[in-house]
Amino acid sequence: MVRVFGQITPHHAYLFANRRADRIKVLVHDGFGVWLAARRLHQGRFAWPRDTAAIAQLSREQFNALVVGLPWHRLGEAGVIRTL
Repeated sequence: MVRVFGQITPHHAYLFANRRADRIKVLVHDGFGVWLAARRLHQGRFAWPRDTAAIAQLSREQFNALVVGLPWHRLGEAGVIRTL
C-alpha cells in the first residue's frame, strides 16, 4: 500500500469505487492497522468524479453524504444539498 499511496496517514480514509459506481470501498488507517468497509447500492450510483485518476479531499459532511448515496458535490452551507 505504501507504493500506491505514499505515506498512509492515520485517521484518514481512502475511498474507491468500481466502474459502475454502485459499490465503494473505504480503507481507514486507525493508527494501529487498516480497516476495510464496503457499501453497495441496490439502485442508483454513488456520485463519483468523472476523472478516474482524480484525488479529492472531502469534508466530514461530504463523506457522510457520499456513503449514503447522496450527491455530496452539491453539499452547500449548513450541510444542505442544493437542487438544480
